[in-house]
Amino acid sequence: MVVDVHRGFVNGNSEHAVPQVVRLVEMWSSAGRPVVFARFRNAPGSPYERISGWTRLRTAEEQALVESLEPFMDSAALLVDKTVSSALTEDLVRVVDERGWTDLVLCGIDTDSCVYDTAVAAYHDGLTPWIVTDAYASTGGAEVHEAALLLARRNIGAHQLLTVDQVADVLADRVPAPEGTCA
Repeated sequence: MVVDVHRGFVNGNSEHAVPQVVRLVEMWSSAGRPVVFARFRNAPGSPYERISGWTRLRTAEEQALVESLEPFMDSAALLVDKTVSSALTEDLVRVVDERGWTDLVLCGIDTDSCVYDTAVAAYHDGLTPWIVTDAYASTGGAEVHEAALLLARRNIGAHQLLTVDQVADVLADRVPAPEGTCA
């Protein structure tokens, strides 16, 4: 699951994660695994605007996926449009249930909100979240990214954090999947 890797979330703090996200999606797709994309839309009057004063991610240009991911859109299992940070929407839950998925492998932007919130929501919904640590970043910078990783290790388990290379090894059957299933 690629969470919010669109133009409005790519900045100097997060751009380094984009090539790793693309690499992960390429490997995942080549292995015949389904890819889900999530896209955040900040609606006027949202809590982000009312409470935080944040009004970005309103334009089609900001909401567009980064160009390097566009080729994968046609074969995506689902595109989740959301107005909250978690991508675990009713549409996603329906697809997860229909396909019998038990695990979600997550990458994207922002470590500290959308990716983290999706991982925690999946965990609370009985799914097994896997966070690909080098295929996600925070627009808020390294300190915020590391704080989110600390919380993820604490709240969903350190063993749920993987790297792109570890996922590649699992997909290539070079190593067994981590405890649980990386599906």
